[in-house]
Amino acid sequence: MTDTLRVGLVGYGSAGRGIHARLLREVGAQVVRVVTRSPERAAVAEEDWPDVAVDGEVAGMLAHAGDLDVVVIASPTGRHAEHVRLALAAGVAVVVDKPLATTADEAAELARAGAEAGGRLTVFQNRRWDPEQLTLRALLDAGELGRVHRFERRWERFRPVPQNRWKENDTRAGGLLLDLGAHLVDSAVQLFGPVASVHAELRNITTPAVDDVFLALTHAARPDGTAVISHLQAGGLVGAPGPRTRVLGERGAYLVTSFEGEATPFAVLDEAAGEDHEGWLVRGAEKQPVRRAPGGHPDFYRAVEAWVRGTGPVPVDPADAVVTARVLDAARVSSAEHRVVQLDAP
Repeated sequence: MTDTLRVGLVGYGSAGRGIHARLLREVGAQVVRVVTRSPERAAVAEEDWPDVAVDGEVAGMLAHAGDLDVVVIASPTGRHAEHVRLALAAGVAVVVDKPLATTADEAAELARAGAEAGGRLTVFQNRRWDPEQLTLRALLDAGELGRVHRFERRWERFRPVPQNRWKENDTRAGGLLLDLGAHLVDSAVQLFGPVASVHAELRNITTPAVDDVFLALTHAARPDGTAVISHLQAGGLVGAPGPRTRVLGERGAYLVTSFEGEATPFAVLDEAAGEDHEGWLVRGAEKQPVRRAPGGHPDFYRAVEAWVRGTGPVPVDPADAVVTARVLDAARVSSAEHRVVQLDAP
């Protein structure tokens, strides 16, 4: 293995180029092969990464697996399973964008394949490294909120004219439940533990795929019998997005009013705080800015490099992605049958 992490990147669209390539460059990795059938995207990849090789198919890239330290799969979700299997069979470490698969059964099959291949699979749950997630985790660990009873997180946008992409049009593998819901559910489980029951309301308002999501998750009860309830929302037709995060505890609340530049009327609340803050600790009319915890999305790929080199653990256990997929499957059933779905203990 060379000093520089050598990456094969499957897909060079909004995820491949816009997210993965950007983070890989930030941590000093080198994209040496890209898979895309688009001549326009191939030209962009060649401009971004001098000496990069462009393949039209995944098999073409994997014929050169010996020149790669890790393959990053940023293809459409419906092709994740196919591409993960091919990459594992080629003997390379694999990072697959979330969601791992379109269903829990398929996700579990891929997780087993990763384990049988020596643990060479991880999932791009980069939102675990969001500043708000890291800051909230620090507040919870410090006991600043006391015992939490409700967690709310919204990922809302105002796009009255939707984009014309597979994410909006693919009713099986696209839609906000699988796209943003995978992040929202993973965040809730990481913070508050396993989910015991799911109530969901899912609609497609402006696109063929789901573009309006509400999830109510009841987490497993604590020893005293109490439980956190998570309310998670994602929408593409939300004229007044936010607030992004609200966590209610017996000693106060944590409030994040805005998120990554998305327009929201609540952003005005942040004008009085410094640039190094991430949300507010609120007790009624009293509020104080919370200092941002260190860390960010590039740390995912720093963890990937350590994992690939054998000096660190897997950044995200694929079993966690199976847990998330079980919740998303239950959400579909809940919405279709208008009932609360109970989940068995993992």
